[in-house]
Amino acid sequence: MLFMIDHSVRQASDDRHVSRRLQFVEIDQQGLASHAGWAPHLDLQSIYSHDQALITDILAAPWLNNNMDSLALTHASQQLVPVHYQEVKTRREQQADKILAAVNERLVKEINYWSDRYIKLTDDVAGKQPRLQPDNAKRRVEELTARLEQRKKELGVMANVVSSQPVVIGGALVIPQGLLAQRKGETLFTVDAETRKRVELIAMQAVIDAETLLGHSIKDVSHEKCGWDITSQPPTIDGKLASARHIEVKGRAQGQTTITVSRNEIIYDLNQTNQFILAIVLVDGDSYQGPYYLKNPFNQEPDFGVASINYDLEELLSRAALQNLQS
Repeated sequence: MLFMIDHSVRQASDDRHVSRRLQFVEIDQQGLASHAGWAPHLDLQSIYSHDQALITDILAAPWLNNNMDSLALTHASQQLVPVHYQEVKTRREQQADKILAAVNERLVKEINYWSDRYIKLTDDVAGKQPRLQPDNAKRRVEELTARLEQRKKELGVMANVVSSQPVVIGGALVIPQGLLAQRKGETLFTVDAETRKRVELIAMQAVIDAETLLGHSIKDVSHEKCGWDITSQPPTIDGKLASARHIEVKGRAQGQTTITVSRNEIIYDLNQTNQFILAIVLVDGDSYQGPYYLKNPFNQEPDFGVASINYDLEELLSRAALQNLQS
């Protein structure tokens, strides 16, 4: 089961929303809840009406009646909501501190200037008629001091945020493609599942090894469902932190001719431009070729309702080879 949860972070003073996020939680048959990623629904498609007859037993399964929306809310409250709240709180505090530093620098400089003017005018006023009276300079100091205190209060309010209660706003029962294939008698799909898993593991390790040789710090994020499999952080150069490489790994056994890419993976590539890399690894038994890196592999977002697209493997490899030659 996939649940969509709405969570907001509000400003404590006036209850105004400062951040609103859709969070997704999935729950399996054992009642175990986990983060489902940032937009998993984009990789799903509605089941065909003629396929619904194949899953009548699943629709009547007892585990679907185990108060699952409460399980989803509990997981979101304990795991996702605190992360969202802390992100917003930290960002608002940093923003408030930055503004306060700028305000302090400007207003304190003016306050010091007019304070100094007040002292000098007070000393010069005896026996003279200065163009600017000391009281005017003093009043200016008081106005600036009051403005500074007001800005401090406003920025304190800005940094003070509170978390709203998460709310379930939608849910869906997700039927695995492999299960449908099995019930249709398409046994090749399910028989190959273990082989595909093995190929994927070999491909992942190949990319991790290649990135490690480049001196990059590696993090496997494939289980976090963030839109790519590996975050590779190049070393700092001249004190500057380089942009992380977001690598989507596609392992293919020898003889396969296409690569299937989900809608989310394509969208992440289009949004991140040069930060996103498609890495292709050709696996043959225990050996492999690659990884072949391809930047900007996709040209346009899939049409609405398209969950995935098959790309010609040979064409992708030819573009990867060309990019490697150019680099």
